[in-house]
Amino acid sequence: MSAAADAGAQSPDRPKIVVAETIAAERAKEVPLPIRIAPESSMPRNSFVRVRGLPPMAALSEGHSIAPGAWAIPLQGLASLKITLPPNAAGRTDFVVTLVALDGTVLDEARSALVIGGRPPAAAQGERSVPTAPARVLGATAQPPGAVEERPARAAPSLKAEPPAMLPQDRERALKLLKQGDEQMAQGNVAAARPLYELAADAGLAQGAMALAGTYDPAELARFGVRGVQPNTAEARRWYERARQLGASDADQRLLRLGAK
Repeated sequence: MSAAADAGAQSPDRPKIVVAETIAAERAKEVPLPIRIAPESSMPRNSFVRVRGLPPMAALSEGHSIAPGAWAIPLQGLASLKITLPPNAAGRTDFVVTLVALDGTVLDEARSALVIGGRPPAAAQGERSVPTAPARVLGATAQPPGAVEERPARAAPSLKAEPPAMLPQDRERALKLLKQGDEQMAQGNVAAARPLYELAADAGLAQGAMALAGTYDPAELARFGVRGVQPNTAEARRWYERARQLGASDADQRLLRLGAK
């Protein structure tokens, strides 16, 4: 049981996530995803549920996707929440459900698992339709003597992984979240800016990860003139590294400033 759940056990008025340990699901079919918050009277205004760890191509009937396999869901959408899994999904998928307040505070967290029965169509039918090249016998000559064997050219190794591409609508949504976070930061409201930046970063926006890292970076907090907020270099480094993965060119400089190797 998580620390948030332990605290919930001690305080009957604290909101608690109620979700089964396992949920039966079917491929390519919309099925209920039962998640609820109890007691309803204890839910803070504007809080939401975040689900992570779902199959990347899964779709929920409520909320919006913030990253592959991750969704943000308003509390009013939980009652009718359903999930549609891709046709090739199979086995067991563990996922995490988090109740998040507007200021980014984690109120409770629970874990569950989707159990998908059967095998995906490709596995059930086998892979006989995919031709396989015959094994090459060592020492065998496949060409006439003197002929030069042509070998496929090797692709040049990639020096840097390309950041994942964002859909136009996802980028637009992430930029709006980034702008809202900037507005909160301009007012010195770091606690309200962080969850907005994190949602933008989860959607794949490098600027969101950079901005979130800055809310933990002592140098950036000083630049903004923020007082009363404790810096956290470990969190700053974690989000700068995420920003670098997403393609932020200035993340390396910030990491060097933090003393990262």
